[in-house]
Amino acid sequence: MGLRLKIEGNESIHLPETSIITVQFGADIPHDSNARSTDLGSTVLIKGKILAAVNGEAADDTSKIARWSLVPAENSDCYRNVQIDVISASQVVRQITVPNAFVIDYEEDFTDDTGAGTFTLLMKQKKDKMVNLKFEGGFSGE
Repeated sequence: MGLRLKIEGNESIHLPETSIITVQFGADIPHDSNARSTDLGSTVLIKGKILAAVNGEAADDTSKIARWSLVPAENSDCYRNVQIDVISASQVVRQITVPNAFVIDYEEDFTDDTGAGTFTLLMKQKKDKMVNLKFEGGFSGE
């Protein structure tokens, strides 16, 4: 299974299957609710590898994610369109589109045993745009 990440805003960010380790989607519903709450949110946690450029390849786009995480709330570019593709047997089994995502937390970890490094990106969908979040799947082969 492979995972691809595409982020569109003032600059495009693309991470291929070789970069992404895990993607976790969560629905944020208040735990103290006694009925289905209207206060619904969603989070996406992505963990991946920071890949070094070798043999003249271009560097990966993880540095662009780090820069996005620093965009202030006053700048409209803090909200970006995120698309995550889950690939299995050359077929997109799930495509998650988060059209108004913003960064909650971003970390990079560099240690001796992880090669070039790893990153963790936690994003949320803007609450007033929750109806625009999409889950699609069952696409034909690539």
